[in-house]
Parts: sequence; structure tokens; C-alpha cells
Amino acid sequence: MKVLQCIIADDEPIARQILENYIDSMPHLEIVAACKNAFEVLEVLKEKSVDILFLDINMPKLSGLSLLKTMQQKPNVIITTAYPEYALEGFELAVTDYLLKPFSLERFLQAVNKISIPETASIQTTVSIEKEEEPNFIFVKSDKKIIKLFFDDINYIEAYGNYIKIYTDSMLLTQQTLSDFLGKLPDYFTRIHKSFVINFDKLKIIDGNQIILQNDAKLPIGKSYRKSILDKI
Repeated sequence: MKVLQCIIADDEPIARQILENYIDSMPHLEIVAACKNAFEVLEVLKEKSVDILFLDINMPKLSGLSLLKTMQQKPNVIITTAYPEYALEGFELAVTDYLLKPFSLERFLQAVNKISIPETASIQTTVSIEKEEEPNFIFVKSDKKIIKLFFDDINYIEAYGNYIKIYTDSMLLTQQTLSDFLGKLPDYFTRIHKSFVINFDKLKIIDGNQIILQNDAKLPIGKSYRKSILDKI
């Protein structure tokens, strides 16, 4: 069995104790160090190679996110925090998961199970959970808020200069390019025009060079995208 080496980084003793208890209950996890701040983490990483870093955000002197920005190479990182507003920034730093305190043992296991483990490993746990699926949502920053947006709620996305408009039952405006956002979406999202991406599951009618969605939105089909659209039908 592959045993994953873990570091805890949290300035709160109770939070460290909860994580220690969770890790101790998992036969495939082992604590290397429980650190009170980011600088202790850096010292440990100079001496040891680890698989998982359980990282709090709000720590003295150097925050968890600031620590990640300084690290050229880092282990799998699972954020553990009471602050949901940093979720988007956390995922932009390629963290494995973002756990909001207080979180259950089951939620903890779901996060750990996202980390790649050799196929030959036989992992037994004291809690039985279903296989973790890919996330069905994305965090979007709009109007100084971070919004959890489910993929199935998105009808289409429109380019708007250095921004995009995301159309659900309402419209969200967020600062990023259409190409960058498309790269974060499941493969059933399809570009139909240089300015439009649709949720292909929402397609109702193709009428010449126009697409009509289930919400009756009418969008143009770009000439260079028509063949790829028809190939998907």
C-alpha cells in the first residue's frame, strides 16, 4: 500500500488536532509534521518529500496562498479554511481541493481521494463513500463576489472584450477570455463562433447558420465552426 506523507499547516491548535485525528484514522496517510505557520512548512520541505499539504489560509506573517505563490515545486495541496472568498484564487493556484471548516471526515476523504495513487495500492478506510466524480461546478468572480456556478445551469458564454458574459437564467460578467474559460469547462461545451460557446446539451435547433437553444436564445454559427458542430450531432 502506498502511504501518503502529509504536512498540516494551521495556526489553530484545534484545527491541527482535527486533521491529525482524520489522518490517523486513514491507514494510507501518515503525518510528517504539524506546522503552526508557513515558515515551518518551508523548513520541513527542505528536508523531506511529502505527498499532501493540508494548508490553512489565514496564518500569521505569511498566508497560505502567499506561501503557494513562493513555491516553485509543491506537493498536492488541500486548502482547509473558514473563508470561502479565496476559493477562486486557490483553484487558480492549482490546489487539489478547497475544504471549508468545519468539514466532515467524509468530505476530507473525498478531497484525499482526488490525489493520484498507484493502481496497485489497496486502500481501506473506515468510511465507505462512492467514487468521487469530477466537479460539476466552477467558481466565477463577478461584481466583487465569488459565485459557485453549476455547469448544467450555463446556457452559453459570450466574448465581451477582455471579459465574458455567462448566461444562465441571468447573466454574469467576469474578467477572462473566452478561450481561457472554455479550457475550464467539460467537453460538452462547444465553440460555435469566435464570440460564442454553447452548452451543447442545451441545443434545440440548427437553422441554417443559426443555433437556437432551449431557452430560445438565437446565436450565429461561425463559418469555420460549422463542420465541427455537425460532426457532434
